[in-house]
Amino acid sequence: MPEGRSPILELQGITKSFGGVEALRGVDFALYAGEIHGLVGENGAGKSTLMKIIAGVHPEYSGRFLVDGKETRFRSARDAHAAGIAMVHQELSVAPDLSVAENVFLGNQPTSRLGLVQWRRMAREAGEQLARFGIDVDPMTRLGDLPIGLQQLIEIARVLFSGARIVILDEPTSALSPPEVERLFATLRRLRDEGTGIVFISHFIEDILRVSDTVTVFRNGRKVAETAASATTKGALIEAMIGRGGEALEHSYTDDLMLPRSDGGPVVLKVDQLSLARSLQDVSFEARSGEVLGIYGFMGCGQQELSRILFGKLKPDSGTLVVDGAPKSFASTAAARRAGVALVPESRRAMLFHQEPVYKNISISILDRISAMLLKPAQERDIAKRQVEQLQIRPPVVGLDLGMLSGGNQQKVALAKWLTYPPRLLVLCEPTRGMDVGAKNDVINIVRDLRAKGLAIIVLSTEPETVLSLADRILVLKRGAVVREFKNEPVSKDRLLEAA
Repeated sequence: MPEGRSPILELQGITKSFGGVEALRGVDFALYAGEIHGLVGENGAGKSTLMKIIAGVHPEYSGRFLVDGKETRFRSARDAHAAGIAMVHQELSVAPDLSVAENVFLGNQPTSRLGLVQWRRMAREAGEQLARFGIDVDPMTRLGDLPIGLQQLIEIARVLFSGARIVILDEPTSALSPPEVERLFATLRRLRDEGTGIVFISHFIEDILRVSDTVTVFRNGRKVAETAASATTKGALIEAMIGRGGEALEHSYTDDLMLPRSDGGPVVLKVDQLSLARSLQDVSFEARSGEVLGIYGFMGCGQQELSRILFGKLKPDSGTLVVDGAPKSFASTAAARRAGVALVPESRRAMLFHQEPVYKNISISILDRISAMLLKPAQERDIAKRQVEQLQIRPPVVGLDLGMLSGGNQQKVALAKWLTYPPRLLVLCEPTRGMDVGAKNDVINIVRDLRAKGLAIIVLSTEPETVLSLADRILVLKRGAVVREFKNEPVSKDRLLEAA
């Protein structure tokens, strides 16, 4: 905390709830001009929620919000922008069908006195701004035609050069290469020296320590520590994030967990030197029958891209897939299904129909087996009833619309959809995210039962608890590369975070 200076932004006792669940509890936070303030914490710790309050995205909360010492309350992102606050969100908010220049000046295009957009001026000034950031690209290029990492850089550049005096960056380096990260850090330091206040949120603790002046740690919706970056270490921050003793999470896994001394059964999937643009770099591993392979990493580490390649949704730039000893190149998800691969993605909405009954969601993957021509609802219901009973889906009513079920039971339906097939390899992305403890335990038991029946299972998650509770073997994915394997040895949440 700079001596003798007042913060340009201060929050006092901020509390925010969603549906009765407290996301923030009595949080104090201050940001000073000419400061880079790093925020760390696990998924759901409250970091992004607090920043969205500052950026006007969440207008309803309790507590005091002061800008330049004056109490205020933003009702919209427009209010925050008018006060000189800009935010780069974790999810890209670009317009892919517009040009690079239009994205740089999104909502703020230069116009003539007649109100006409000055296209040449906009392209010229966009090129100049991007050049300051080390980006050499034609400003009139369609943004969606560029790689994701470059799109992210352009969005960051738009915010950094918007003239905002308070800039919030939420996971800005997740899709950037090392040279791009260095370019970003140099720009942040230059803006800090010019008096801009910057909040930097990241799972990459090394990045936080390298670029921040101050670091604040969040845990379970509370601010639990604040320190000068020069006075702390990665290990100390991880310990503060996880918590110890009575303040620890119910399943913190801070103690060592011994991975089983088993190599599983026959190899079902062999991945060799898989690469995809900026997302994956020479990824190689094997998945075996009767084994759960956990793949852990922070958001943006390449997990989503890997799962989509395995299920035929993306085509890799290079590398090979071998399923049951046969080389495969999936041209579609149907081809992956025929090879015995099933995917339950992170978003249940991407694979389920909430306005349709449970039985239709379960039977949809095998309709071609039931009948080539006419639907047979009675047979669909019978198949669904067996799955509902086996997976203990509640309520056990196959005619109920899926949207009436809880998130945990919807996840069970997503599993049931594939278990009617059944697959040789089951790929699960974030299988327990957003569930209560009871629902998580149910899904964990289902996965363990499937493993015992001989399925090869890959669990990809950004939640260390999920990987630790399920995996027989764990790979750590960091910026698209496998950097560590845990096998036949003790592992803990601390070690996973350290490796990632």
